[in-house]
Amino acid sequence: MEQAEKIDILRHLVEINSVNGNELSISKYISEKLAEHGIGSEIDEFGDNRANLVAEIGDGTDKRVLAFEGHQDTVALGDETKWTHEPLKFTLVGDQAYGRGTADMKSGLAAQIIALIELTEHHIPITGKLRFIATAGEEYGTPGANRLNEQGIAKDISAMVVGEPTGGEVIFAHSGSLNYQIKSYGKAVHSSTPEQGINAINGIVKYINREASLFDDIKQDEYLGPVKHSVTLIKGGDQVNIIPEYAEIYGNIRPTLKFPNNQVIDRIQQVIAEINETTDYQLEFSLIHNFYPVETNPNNEFIKLVVETAELDYVDRKSKLSIINGATDASVFIQSNSDMPVVILGPDAWDKAHQVDEFTTLTSFFETINTYEEIAKKYLHKQ
Repeated sequence: MEQAEKIDILRHLVEINSVNGNELSISKYISEKLAEHGIGSEIDEFGDNRANLVAEIGDGTDKRVLAFEGHQDTVALGDETKWTHEPLKFTLVGDQAYGRGTADMKSGLAAQIIALIELTEHHIPITGKLRFIATAGEEYGTPGANRLNEQGIAKDISAMVVGEPTGGEVIFAHSGSLNYQIKSYGKAVHSSTPEQGINAINGIVKYINREASLFDDIKQDEYLGPVKHSVTLIKGGDQVNIIPEYAEIYGNIRPTLKFPNNQVIDRIQQVIAEINETTDYQLEFSLIHNFYPVETNPNNEFIKLVVETAELDYVDRKSKLSIINGATDASVFIQSNSDMPVVILGPDAWDKAHQVDEFTTLTSFFETINTYEEIAKKYLHKQ
């Protein structure tokens, strides 16, 4: 495939608005592009213009199944007046391609699509299966990955490459992400007689004071480090001269394999129970999102294969093993296949994502295409 056509695929993906939804339009475009090159695909629609897409190549004579996985949605545009380039227009300035999703992760998605096409057109014998998975809603709630996981798509996968932006670094582990809400219920009275009421904000303060040191005793994970935790939103009260009868907070915690999600939840609930039993405050815990940590032994043979391959293709830098603190769709898929080795590898760096004037570089984009193709050849092609 000529470079101009590769850029055109990326251009089309970027210029389809998929901010927190509208993935069906992306899926239809991908399906049509794959069909042009003789590759079949299935679109999994699930309402409100949302969809996943799955495509597969290979003869299946080997039991190995390699998955290329990516998401079709993007985060919101933010303040459009701060963008130098139109966020929903693909703008090429030298080597840099601007637009929402160029880094996270439509360049990775395009690279995976192109890898499938070129492997097919070059008649590379794939003795196992190469499965391309494009999901909906990774940026908010992972409804697409959840749906596919429930359908069993990950159960036979031998290894997975997630195309999030990593700048050529081979990510073998990432923390989980747990979002939660705590509601506090009190009793409203006039602020001149606070002793007659129950200040719901004080109940929240009680929890926050405990939360500050809640995980101090937990040993650091060998690779992911400590359990990171923050209270990030707080609301409470209706009027300055009324003791508030209701308040709420939202928090985010980054679980590790050393202290995983279920233990994090248990510890929060223990604190809530203690406060409810020993004070007049009544707190209520709700789990909003629950993404699991992902960690593959860096000495795993698939990890070694990916590192060796990436070092050959990312010519301007030595690829290295690393970790990130964000979560990916892999958090969902490992729930049904915990033995599956996972790497995150894609064009340009994680810090390019979600920002004003988001961009990727064509150099990294082309390098990533080559890397994906070589990974598939080495893992699935028997000489």
